[in-house]
Amino acid sequence: MARRNRAVRRDVAPDPVYGSKVVAKFINSMMWDGKKGVAERQFYKAMDIIRERTGEDPFDIFNKAIGNVKPLIEVRPRRVGGATYQVPVEVSPHRQQALSIRWIIQYARSRGGRTMAERLAAELIEASRGEGGAMKKREDTHRMAEANRAFAHYRW
Repeated sequence: MARRNRAVRRDVAPDPVYGSKVVAKFINSMMWDGKKGVAERQFYKAMDIIRERTGEDPFDIFNKAIGNVKPLIEVRPRRVGGATYQVPVEVSPHRQQALSIRWIIQYARSRGGRTMAERLAAELIEASRGEGGAMKKREDTHRMAEANRAFAHYRW
């Protein structure tokens, strides 16, 4: 465990189209090899596809998807007397957001589909409805925490 100061959280500049820091973080998480322009293009294309398919505001669907995928509780390993227990702990709001962004991108990338924009749009639409791979991951995380509730007293 690190014994130095905690890492300083940097503030992200909001994205130019929606003026949202969450969108900026999402684009930064999508980015590969420092190619931010490519990631931005893919994200905004996905938002256009969402507008076409649903007829609703894509920013609302994006926020709903992020909100639905956020995990409330997760398990962390805790070593007690030679045994390692999976201890359920609450997730901080910052980590909730980071995990939901990471899971949506991960499952969008693993989807079948033509372009990343189409796959991302499909994953965001499904997540906003409470379906899809990212939602399944959240439910699995909650189920694991519920199954290990007996070890909650080992929380630190």
